[in-house]
Amino acid sequence: MSIALDLLRKEVYEANMMLQEHNLITFTWGNVSGVDRENELVVIKPSGVPYEELSPENMVVVNFDGEVIGGGLNPSSDTATHIALYREFKEIAGVVHTHSPKATAWAQSGRNIPALGTTHADYFYGDIMCTRGLNRDEIAQDYELNTGKVIIETIGKNDPMEVPGIIVREHAPFTWGTSPKNAVHNAVVLEEVAKMALDTAMLNPSIEQIPQNLLDKHYLRKHGKDAYYGQNK
Repeated sequence: MSIALDLLRKEVYEANMMLQEHNLITFTWGNVSGVDRENELVVIKPSGVPYEELSPENMVVVNFDGEVIGGGLNPSSDTATHIALYREFKEIAGVVHTHSPKATAWAQSGRNIPALGTTHADYFYGDIMCTRGLNRDEIAQDYELNTGKVIIETIGKNDPMEVPGIIVREHAPFTWGTSPKNAVHNAVVLEEVAKMALDTAMLNPSIEQIPQNLLDKHYLRKHGKDAYYGQNK
């Protein structure tokens, strides 16, 4: 393996451990991957391996056809979903899947996570969409690939980086980012805004969406071409 790929394996390992640090997973219910676009390789967590047994060395390397070329273990069962997203969206450099409780509750309800306030607007430029459910045939054959396809279908022509996450109906959330660690960051924020939206809807069932001008202000001051949040690089 090249030095660059070894560094990516270390980065993906550290990002996977962040899921545990931020209480986004129970047992082995989650995975993080990263991509080497030059060589069309994906590094991902091995399937079903307890977090205390993970290491940079046992992160699994697969090509864009899902064939294992390094790591010695079976890759995550969600690998085909990750690869589908990397193939479709060149901007994505890391993908995360969890079953974090509040985001999963929204997924199981079949509802978008609505943009209700400025915390949401700081990271997601609008609702976090819920996909349609997969049909019988999509579940029976190429289930994980079809999960990726339904995510891509739901994003449509929108910029995937403006809302860097989604919830798959009857399943759970996926997030992505500019690196594996950034994708984990977005997974943490998605779970937090899912909690806030659920509490808000319980306190005020008739709550309306955040006004567009306030959504614009908070999102664009962090992510727009004239962003002014934070320090100058």
